[in-house]
Amino acid sequence: MSHAPQIKVPATYIRGGTSKGVFFRLDDLPERARTPGPARDNLLLRVIGSPDPYQKQTDGMGGATSSTSKTVILSKSTQPDHDVDYLFGQVSIDKPFVDWSGNCGNLTAAVGAFAINSGFVANDRIPENGTAVVRIWQANIRKTIIANVPITNGEVQETGDFELDGVTFPAAEVQVEFMDPADGEGSMFPTGNLVDELEVPGVGTLQATMINAGIPTVFINAEAVGYKGTELQDDINSDPKALAMFESIRAHGAVKMGLIQNIEEAAARQHTPKVAFVAPPAEYTSSSGKKIAAGDIDVLVRALSMGKLHHAMMGTAAVAIATAAAIPGTLVNLAAGGGDRTSVTFGHPSGTLQVGAEAKEINGQWTATKAIMSRSARILMEGWVRVPGDSF
Repeated sequence: MSHAPQIKVPATYIRGGTSKGVFFRLDDLPERARTPGPARDNLLLRVIGSPDPYQKQTDGMGGATSSTSKTVILSKSTQPDHDVDYLFGQVSIDKPFVDWSGNCGNLTAAVGAFAINSGFVANDRIPENGTAVVRIWQANIRKTIIANVPITNGEVQETGDFELDGVTFPAAEVQVEFMDPADGEGSMFPTGNLVDELEVPGVGTLQATMINAGIPTVFINAEAVGYKGTELQDDINSDPKALAMFESIRAHGAVKMGLIQNIEEAAARQHTPKVAFVAPPAEYTSSSGKKIAAGDIDVLVRALSMGKLHHAMMGTAAVAIATAAAIPGTLVNLAAGGGDRTSVTFGHPSGTLQVGAEAKEINGQWTATKAIMSRSARILMEGWVRVPGDSF
């Protein structure tokens, strides 16, 4: 029996924020994978090492967590006044699908640098020293993102002293601006309410803030489901009943937000919406052993991604948190003490993060103009990934 030889595809392995993923230029992909469809999905699945019933992704580039099972495809922008089109694929670990329904805010921090290194940004817009402003079109949600990339001697500056909780080593700071961050079309609050009564069989009726900003997110109060908001990953991820409960909440929230038609569809849409629980500030010890004082934060937030509690915070969910915190009356705003605010510092399992957001009410409808956060990014490896030629 003959077997197809491996092929190699140019790729770059990059950490962006608290995530990492495999980045591709669209034109470097095999021709049949340059358009959306099964060939592209199967290629990315094989690159990452999915589906893996062992949930280790040993035979691929994935790291067996939602934060490290990610792919990015970049191309010259098709949109006016933009430099690059950014398409994000969240690869399932144990199931054979790639979720294209949302963005990855963390990897967004790496898109600007990759765009510059790949020649998508005109040379006359890259200073010898200073900051290059990269205009990104986020193709999944059709939104503009601005990445402010530090430049030294005409090249991307990756090293620095900016520290980000959830990332072990310091690096250069990259400020990311999410413009008009309401995700998708329609109202930022798809139900028309800042707080809804969400009925979840087996759980009860929960207060929930369901918002489309950064990424569709369902916020609930921690105490309503028996938690304090100070939990770390193992407190949730080692409890199958807890994970099933949060998935049920997420699925019913998705239906109420109009993202899916019935509960069964949630299984094929793992990336969105996110589900998160919030609580007023309290002292806790982060996963690294760092002491977080109640006075250091405005609110506690824990969020689940791809069925597991995230080790830090998804960048897009951070946008949702900051936007919801800026709107009086949401559960996030109330947990943070209520009132008007233009930024929020929240506690997550790995530490803290500050995010700024601007929101305003026009004719009874809330809208967000932008959200801003600082991240960092670093190339880990570049060259080629190899996959069996008959795998896609």
